[in-house]
Amino acid sequence: MKTFIIIPCLNESENIVKVINSVKEYGQVVIVDDCSIDNSYELALNQGIVVLKHYINRGQGASLETGDRYALKHGADIVIHFDSDGQHNSLEIPKLIEPLLLGKVDIVLGSRFLNSTDSTPFIKKYFILKPAILFQNILLGLNLTDTHNGFRALNRNALSKMHIKQDGMAHATEIVSLIKEHDLKYVEVPVTVSYNEFGQGFIGGLQILKDLLFSKLNK
Repeated sequence: MKTFIIIPCLNESENIVKVINSVKEYGQVVIVDDCSIDNSYELALNQGIVVLKHYINRGQGASLETGDRYALKHGADIVIHFDSDGQHNSLEIPKLIEPLLLGKVDIVLGSRFLNSTDSTPFIKKYFILKPAILFQNILLGLNLTDTHNGFRALNRNALSKMHIKQDGMAHATEIVSLIKEHDLKYVEVPVTVSYNEFGQGFIGGLQILKDLLFSKLNK
């Protein structure tokens, strides 16, 4: 199986090299630099991997779409989405892609809330993420436990059908809606998200909710 790991990056010079080194054993790493103003782009280039660059800042959704199209063009069987800020655990990649390797599903969604050691801050969990998940499940008729976790994996069938049009954080909702639209088989698996040093924080959570509402109102 030809596996690509797509990592959207914006101003992550403190973390990007560590993140790249943690995932490179699992597949071809593709960094999509979203017009960083620090030296993230140069640091990634020095790691001997594929680095794509947006010359204007477009958002995480646009970066994932750029990486996905590159992977599909270059023969990807599996694509993994992985954040550049160090909040995901690369050791969980084998568990994430196992359902794809077994041919059971088209997409695997990481869920922090299926993990008994979940450490999501209380306010973010119950006042931002949980309401957003409930709202989305009602709208789409699905029953997911986590919908704004950037750690996911797709097979070639899902990749060929999913074209992300939401440039910002609402892309996570769009991905879930595309699962429903194309009747793709999916499963959630428990994953770890670290909030000690990394993560979006409260303001990032509000941005998720804003983009989610904006995306629905503009359909």
